[in-house]
Amino acid sequence: MTQQSPARAHLITGGFPPGAAAGHDHDYARLRLLQLLGEQHIPASVANDFADVEKWLPISRLLITYVAGPYPNAAQSLAIQHWLEAGGHWLGLHGTSGGRAERVEGARGRRTIKTEHHAVLGGYFLTHPPLCKFRVDVSQHPITKGVGVSFDVEDEPYFIELQDPGATQILLTADYGPDAVSPSIGTLYAKDTSLQPDGKTRVLGYMKQSGDGGVTYFALGHCHNPASRMGRPADASDTTPATFHGAWDSDAFITLLRNAIARGAEPR
Repeated sequence: MTQQSPARAHLITGGFPPGAAAGHDHDYARLRLLQLLGEQHIPASVANDFADVEKWLPISRLLITYVAGPYPNAAQSLAIQHWLEAGGHWLGLHGTSGGRAERVEGARGRRTIKTEHHAVLGGYFLTHPPLCKFRVDVSQHPITKGVGVSFDVEDEPYFIELQDPGATQILLTADYGPDAVSPSIGTLYAKDTSLQPDGKTRVLGYMKQSGDGGVTYFALGHCHNPASRMGRPADASDTTPATFHGAWDSDAFITLLRNAIARGAEPR
């Protein structure tokens, strides 16, 4: 991997199909991430999907992704894997663990298809119940420095299946409680593979080493605005504000991002 001084980052934020919000305020996330990079004087290139990621990886030390739909194909995933092994670092956020979805006969929802990028990322999105408030428990690590042992947040309670638990260092976990249930479990997915051995805890953040580099993933970070929620079916039980920033308003989450950016930008 070509080393740059100062470190460079490549930032991918966007929905699918191209130009669609896919339920998220990508402009808000993009601007916040660019601000955080700017604080650390890290120049960045910006894209809406992975179409040209292979062009930017050789001159980047850090890849940051906040996406709702776009995902790297097999060739792009392999390029990312090789880049990681050579010392690159991938900071994946929120919907990065999703990707292509398929219809399931007899069901209203869609099921996420597991592809090559999930193995590289180390996490696979199953589903999430509605937005709610919950406590995030924090493991001690340089990336979690300054965050404390736990923090409260309002966000989408993601169900994430770890792809290589033995090689994964867990940073954040949460117990959503008995009310956090999803009709996708038992219909779209045979069982809830996001549950940890205790039967109640789920992983919301982790690190995974890959050669000389690695991956950091945080499931937190949902944000939306009225434009990004247009076309949603009416739901009387949905009391979420029209403009929602959730974890982005949490000092703890921003500290995590600052720490992960600094660590990812370190020379290998």
